[in-house]
Amino acid sequence: MTTLAAPPAPQGVPSTSAALDTRAARVDAAVRTSAVAALWLSLLVVTYWWVAGGGVQDLAGWETGLLSSGRLVGLVGSDLLLAQVLLMARLPWLERAFGQDRLARLHRVVGFVSFDLVLAHVGLIVWGYAAGDLLATPATAWDLTVDYPGMLLALAGLVCLVMVVVTSVRAARSRLRHESWHLLHLYAYLGVGLALPHQLWTGQELLASTAATVYWWSAWAAAAGAVLVWRVALPLWRSWRLDLRVTSVVAEGDAAVSVYLTGRLDRLRVEAGQFLLWRFLTGPGWSRAHPYSLSAAPDGRSLRLTVKALGDGSAAVASLRPGTRVLVEGPFGRLTARARTRRGVLLVGSGVGITPLRALAEGLDQAPGDVVVLHRYAREPLLGAELAVLARERGLRLVGLPGPRRAPGSWLGDGVPPVDDTTALLRLVPDVAERDVFVCGPDGWSDSVLASLCAAGAHPDHVHLETFRW
Repeated sequence: MTTLAAPPAPQGVPSTSAALDTRAARVDAAVRTSAVAALWLSLLVVTYWWVAGGGVQDLAGWETGLLSSGRLVGLVGSDLLLAQVLLMARLPWLERAFGQDRLARLHRVVGFVSFDLVLAHVGLIVWGYAAGDLLATPATAWDLTVDYPGMLLALAGLVCLVMVVVTSVRAARSRLRHESWHLLHLYAYLGVGLALPHQLWTGQELLASTAATVYWWSAWAAAAGAVLVWRVALPLWRSWRLDLRVTSVVAEGDAAVSVYLTGRLDRLRVEAGQFLLWRFLTGPGWSRAHPYSLSAAPDGRSLRLTVKALGDGSAAVASLRPGTRVLVEGPFGRLTARARTRRGVLLVGSGVGITPLRALAEGLDQAPGDVVVLHRYAREPLLGAELAVLARERGLRLVGLPGPRRAPGSWLGDGVPPVDDTTALLRLVPDVAERDVFVCGPDGWSDSVLASLCAAGAHPDHVHLETFRW
């Protein structure tokens, strides 16, 4: 492995390899466009029903205006609530097109917006039923809750959603163990489900026409079905078919271990660079899923994942015994050859984030010079010897970036010459704007890398990210 002692000479990307097959990337782009269009179309449809039901005319009066505004934000909020459920339902075509990291970001934004709209819906409706009298709203809220069908269930659902949103705020989430936060987050499904009877029993726009009723029942059924199929039934069925078991655990240094597994791997469609959610059946805590990437390209005989002890769950991996049964969800992630549209590829990894990139470097079709790996590490390079072998055998260019971070906000180590991050990146990889870039590492560090890539001319459509926030 070479380190950045001095800026290397610019190297062009060879074009001697066969043309890339980019059909999968084009399909993914079409799915992304279609998904965004479908979301906007659904919002337009529910707004149309509000308009058709006299929503605009009702805005002319104070009391009716409050009720009409409450119905509109309730419709839009409900639509977005269902959308955020679908975003994290593990739908394979969405996952392949967006990747889990991007879906998680969208899920967070859509979730907060929908929650705000639901709160606005509750406030405006209660205020409207109180004839616009703020002092009368507490008594009106009580009457609505106890007298109207489904309102008690809706209140319970709202409490669940409040708990999920409060614990998802960054300040609160940073104080919770990931496993605890994930368990609390599951209450979002309960919250959305409990709101269904109230909306379908008393919602004016939901009952205004056969088309509206069919739309909302279908949307709710699709969301519930997606969760049950892809988050419950499919993982259980897949785990039973695969019969995965631990064969060995090998220490890798720097508090990291590699876990080797075997099973009926011909039944698992997984690509180099992807991750799965793992549940090791070792006793208490087995139900908690942990996202670990493959650290070697799958060969059909065994799987390998490399884990660094960063918490209770990851630390326990080192004590796994041969023969331990394993349940899996996945595979997930877009750090794969599927996202590649260019011959030139840049892989940028930090710490244990190098593991999926090491697998991807092994699995990519490449000619000498096609692939550049920037490996950031503080003390010793994880899987460094294996990367060096890949560099010799496959002709990829490997650059080590060792040492503590040289400055706050920088993604480089202290061994880099005193130039800004973007200049250093361009000296390392002069043609970065002409490459597909795959980045994996801690949250803040990845943001710094993205800023340098953007300043260096890399197009966002050719930058593929995976962080540890998930």
